[in-house]
Amino acid sequence: MGFLDFVFYGFITVVIIQVIFYLFLFGRFSFLKQKNSTPKSLAVSVIICAKNEAENLKTFLPSIINQDYKNFEIVLINDASSDSTLDVIEHFANSHNIIKVVNVKSIEAFWGNKKYALTLGIKAAKNDYLLFTDADCKPVSKHWIQDMTAHFDNKKSIVLGYGAYTKIKKSFLNKLIRFETFITATTYFSFAKMGLPYMGVGRNLAYTKKAFFDANGFINHIKIRSGDDDLFINQIATSQNTAISFNKDSFTESIPKTTFKNWFKQKRRHISTAKHYKMQHKVLLTLLYVSSFLFWLFGLVLLIPLFNWEIVICLFLFRIAIQYLILGMVSKKLGETDLLIFLPFLELFLISTQLTIFINNLISKPNHWK
Repeated sequence: MGFLDFVFYGFITVVIIQVIFYLFLFGRFSFLKQKNSTPKSLAVSVIICAKNEAENLKTFLPSIINQDYKNFEIVLINDASSDSTLDVIEHFANSHNIIKVVNVKSIEAFWGNKKYALTLGIKAAKNDYLLFTDADCKPVSKHWIQDMTAHFDNKKSIVLGYGAYTKIKKSFLNKLIRFETFITATTYFSFAKMGLPYMGVGRNLAYTKKAFFDANGFINHIKIRSGDDDLFINQIATSQNTAISFNKDSFTESIPKTTFKNWFKQKRRHISTAKHYKMQHKVLLTLLYVSSFLFWLFGLVLLIPLFNWEIVICLFLFRIAIQYLILGMVSKKLGETDLLIFLPFLELFLISTQLTIFINNLISKPNHWK
């Protein structure tokens, strides 16, 4: 068997693996219809940890203060900011009695550790149902709290939401950021529906205070700078206690990075936590990434010399068609349909970027969260 024969059979294998992932994993979410959950009147604490976020708080905090929900408080955590964040927080607190201020000062043992600040905020929260977002996020509707917390019940103590990014016209970087966010959400929603929840995003995430303290908080990974959202969910989430929310009123929207350098640094921090996931999650996520990478690599290696090109093109188009079918349905759910036209280019660029990030993280450790 020659080299190209080996690549050819490898290509057939990765196409089969990819089609299985898309139809039987992502298909669980793409074909899913959001059930109408009965709105509840739970007492909710919205928790926002802010470090040097004075301007963002001025812009986005009113969209949370003005939520159409009766029983909630907002816990604003100033995580040792060096700008006027604390002044802005106190200004809002003086005008709105639903705001509770937690001022965290740096201590040597937990310097720059967001998990320490969040722990103090969670302890200060008076309600058992906790809803998390970031200072640069805004809910897309006044029913965000209602829609996210409607999924809590006697069994469900975790709710995973979607944290979108603002669309910027004529920006390839913006499309790449949103595509990565879209694919990540598709993956964690699909894994959750398969009974293998493995992560959530802190821009839009809810869980109970009881779940937090039953797990002893972030203690198992307190020394890891990142992962206050995904590592904690990876630790405590099960098929029984996790719900997902993809009603568009439950989405949040954040400001995306505007330079590739800043986005690259942010993704280095995010990806660095994946090695701490449970083994079954690491195996599946690695298989998903490697099969995507090899699909493009083997396909190009075979098409350049036109080796069995009729079969290769048929398999190539078949996988692309399945991808468009599944992700097309998901994009309607998550409001990202404008990305579909660029799908192959975005996927190729994202795969290359993720490989570069992985290699960089092997060479040097990424910085802490701010």
